[in-house]
Parts: sequence; C-alpha cells; structure tokens
Amino acid sequence: MNSSASEFTFKPYEEKEGEEYMNEAQLQHFINILNKWKSELMEEVDRTVHHMQDDAANFPDPNDRATQESEFSLELRTRDRERKLIKKIDEALKNIEAGDYGYCETCGVEIGIRRLEARPTATLCIDCKTLDEIREKQMG
Repeated sequence: MNSSASEFTFKPYEEKEGEEYMNEAQLQHFINILNKWKSELMEEVDRTVHHMQDDAANFPDPNDRATQESEFSLELRTRDRERKLIKKIDEALKNIEAGDYGYCETCGVEIGIRRLEARPTATLCIDCKTLDEIREKQMG
C-alpha cells in the first residue's frame, strides 16, 4: 500500500487459532493502518501546497511557464486521487465504528485479514469484486 511518494509498512496481523474475526485486536490493527495511511496522505497534501506556493513563478519564457503548469497539473491530479482515497479511509473508519468493517457490503461474507491488509479500504470480498470488474468490462 503506498501513497504517491511515500510507502509505509506495518507488521502483518498474526491470527491466533480459533480467534474471532474482527475482534478488538484486529480492529485496532486496521485502525492503526488506516490512521497512519491517512496521516501520510495528509502530509503529502501539505507538501504540495507548500511546494506550489514556494515554487510558483511567473516565468517570462513560455516553455518554462508551460513546464511548470504541466508539473502543477500532474501534482494536483495526484492530490485529487489522494483526496478521494482519504474519503475512503474515513468511510472505512466509520465502518469500524459501526461494526461493519471487514464484511462484504454485497454478500456479507468476511473479506479476510490479508485482503484488508492489502487494501484496507476494501468493501467487497474477492468474489464480488471480481464479478464487479467483469460487469464493468462488459459495460464498456
């Protein structure tokens, strides 16, 4: 799992035999992952704002100006994707509070610890996600 410029790691959750799915320890594990990820994304947003404020210049040369505008545009698109991801992280945290985290919103089965570690904002089990992608492909 990574944001545009940084990558963080976490220790995978070690399941104990007979452990209840989405127990307090597991939920805390995902709360920590989601909050750390969100924090790193927010830092990227702050860096972008400062970078754009500090580096914004009115270049007399049209090529220099176009290059800067292109760089800023790419950076803003990246931040927009990250803003959407922050929204998904917030939704995942709300699902934890509501007791719905870790269960497929379509069929209700367990999404699974490893899938959630790979994609902590997942709301579909792998089967429903696969069907969803097939439908998307067919629709065009």
